Amino acid sequence: MFDLKELEAFATVIQSGSLTASARDLNLPKSTLSRRIRQLEKQLGQALLRRESNRLSATEAGRLFYRYCDDILQLARQGRSALDELQEEIRGDLVLRCHGAFTRGWFPDLVETFMARHRGVRVVIHTQVAHPCADTIDGPCLWLGQLDDIGLRQEPIGALSQGLYAQPDYLARHGHPEHPRELIHYDWVDLLGDSNDGLVLQHPREGLYPLNPPVSCLRVDQFTLQGDAIARGRGLGLLPHWLTARRLRSHPGTMVPCLPEWQGPSLPIWLIYPHGQLARRQRAFLQHLRASVPAAWLQPNQRPAS
Repeated sequence: MFDLKELEAFATVIQSGSLTASARDLNLPKSTLSRRIRQLEKQLGQALLRRESNRLSATEAGRLFYRYCDDILQLARQGRSALDELQEEIRGDLVLRCHGAFTRGWFPDLVETFMARHRGVRVVIHTQVAHPCADTIDGPCLWLGQLDDIGLRQEPIGALSQGLYAQPDYLARHGHPEHPRELIHYDWVDLLGDSNDGLVLQHPREGLYPLNPPVSCLRVDQFTLQGDAIARGRGLGLLPHWLTARRLRSHPGTMVPCLPEWQGPSLPIWLIYPHGQLARRQRAFLQHLRASVPAAWLQPNQRPAS
């Protein structure tokens, strides 16, 4: 088994080419440094260094062994760092960003359980309304919807299926549509930009149907506002099943599915965070979130109870 102090002595001399400089860097007497290298060479049974002019350089065996020596020292440092982290309390300021669709109920509850576990953490939550970009995201962000390459880590963690919903009284007045082609005769409540280029609905037997919704009677920028408008009887709209099911648990009977076998496009859910090493509190929160992903996010065809 190699002595890490002997490996460190050898690696430092290789890097500096000088016993004097290496002894100064390691805060050791030159005699101690020389002894450690001799002990390593004795254990290996080969000379690792030779003197050339006023510098020490590696022999062929030394060059070969240095590659492994550097790996061993790097692993030892990583192991020490990991052990040190276990002894440190997770604390400090944690800035989180969350798509507006998750800011009621699920995400705040997730943050509460994290803070209960790590009482030294102070959390700030920003609702992420604009499309994420590298200039604005400096920590963990939970996002719903399509993403291009934005210069950040983009970790897919699930998806939300979508369906058409309306208020029961609205359908009683206007009738229940029996096919997507009839939707042109209904009021439409839309997310901003959601149907600018049309929508594609999918049926398990009839396949795809390209839908050009009617001009919206109301356009909003959050699913919460869209759900509120539909529940007030403003018209029909395309909503994520999971979000609607949670809403109906608190407000039963305010919305019902329309054309329940027709599904809208699924919305991917992403964990977004910067490249490189994150702070320990950020890594801990990401791990906590991954362990708390609802099973329904992994089942794109799930529908809520009507």
